[in-house]
Amino acid sequence: MAEQQAGRVMVEYDVVFGQGGGRDLKCNVYLPPQEGAARPAVLLIHGGGWVSGDRAQLHGYGILLGRIGYVCVATEYRLAGEAKWPAQIHDVKAALRWMRANAQRLGIDPNRISVSGNSAGAHLSLMMAATPNRAEFEGEGGNPGVATDLAASVAFYAPAQLYAPGEPVPEELSFLFGRGYTVETARSASPIDYASASFPPTLLITGNEDELVPVEASFRMYRALIDAGAKAELHVYSEAPHAFDATPEFGRQTAAIIALFLDRYVANPRTFSNAAAQQIQREVSAGGGATAKSASA
Repeated sequence: MAEQQAGRVMVEYDVVFGQGGGRDLKCNVYLPPQEGAARPAVLLIHGGGWVSGDRAQLHGYGILLGRIGYVCVATEYRLAGEAKWPAQIHDVKAALRWMRANAQRLGIDPNRISVSGNSAGAHLSLMMAATPNRAEFEGEGGNPGVATDLAASVAFYAPAQLYAPGEPVPEELSFLFGRGYTVETARSASPIDYASASFPPTLLITGNEDELVPVEASFRMYRALIDAGAKAELHVYSEAPHAFDATPEFGRQTAAIIALFLDRYVANPRTFSNAAAQQIQREVSAGGGATAKSASA
């Protein structure tokens, strides 16, 4: 079923993209008003602590990013009450393979697919970025053999490390991993352990009053990526709790931050020093300073 939305973004609901646990897995597809055969795309992954939530949670991002030319796919995945890890990463990778296998129908460039997730979805977003084409995380959800590398990843208030070094594994995660799981299992599911120079450009967004995923989780992930030589960007909102971007004013601003990040690294790749830094230097040299010039623009 398709529905025309504000801004002329076309939404296709309940599109089957694969199989998980013997049932159909579905997504919602957001098609921009702009025609195109090689548009950038974003896979959207909802949060909910791996036990709740659905693909409708990120409808706003599908519309906001769709309006500016991104084909967005909001996916479901099996929750922990239905299937234990690694079913969740298997399912979202199946969604990515479906997008790449159907690039022509969707009008997307298969080499310009990014992922964005919130909370548990952010964990999955980072794990997808961390483990392209690794057999143990691919699953059998459909389109076998299709690549699962990504152009970029975005993670809102992400649980990046599912264990504490030198401490016993936290029993509260047994709902996800199963009873008696080991620290090796938790480490293998922790994005921070995969930080490397080959990690795709990554945008981290969080609030410093997050009561569920402490802001330090994003700090640590950011530092691990930078220290490894990857490209990473971190935005921290003052006094913002978990899921702060559900409010329209923050949702619109974070969508704009995502848009700029993906434009720089995916849609129209460019380095900061080649353009912006030179312009800043010219403005400073001309007098008045870049800040004053920008304020009056």
